[in-house]
Amino acid sequence: MEKLISSFLCIGAGLAITLQLLVGSFLIGATVGSLLSILRYSNISRICTFLIDRAVSVIRGTPLILQLSLIYFSVPCVLGIRLSATSAGIIAFGVNSSAYIAEILRSGIESLAKGQFEAAQTLGIPKFYMWKDIIMPQVIADIFPALVNEIITLLKETALIATIGGADIMRRSQTLAAERYEYFVPLCIAGVYYYLLVALIEFVGKKIESKQLHVKG
Repeated sequence: MEKLISSFLCIGAGLAITLQLLVGSFLIGATVGSLLSILRYSNISRICTFLIDRAVSVIRGTPLILQLSLIYFSVPCVLGIRLSATSAGIIAFGVNSSAYIAEILRSGIESLAKGQFEAAQTLGIPKFYMWKDIIMPQVIADIFPALVNEIITLLKETALIATIGGADIMRRSQTLAAERYEYFVPLCIAGVYYYLLVALIEFVGKKIESKQLHVKG
């Protein structure tokens, strides 16, 4: 029993890194993804829209582990900037998530009636306030379940940080397993941590969603 508790504590020490990766990358993903979606529909230029579409396509069409490896191993060579495993992970996961969030937001924006955009223009509402106070609140409410799913997916993808030495939950379970020559229990403990985090995200998401439905009702 003491050995089991010790294993839980040892692997749980990586929880801070996992949460740091999740929160940091989601903030980047949500911010960049929102900007990309707004720029797509701001009619700045066809070239801008084309470049955004291609960037989103490339990010979604290449493996996340490839993007992580490029940022961690190539940036020091190209820019001369040394990134820690955690920093590289936050950037890579954030950029990857931004492409998926941009697509989620695109579907939400396209589901809105075009009359809302036309009415805002007719009333002379500045674009900043149109997006901030009219469009985005409705879109976020509509796509909220998809955003929760993206957060859950992002949480599980953070385990890839173990491939470049990040001391997250997954990495600590692998290290403990190698030290004890026993893989089953450490990996199961890592699975328990991930499952509990996913369950917590789902619980909070459903609570927020139920409040939104109550307000609408």
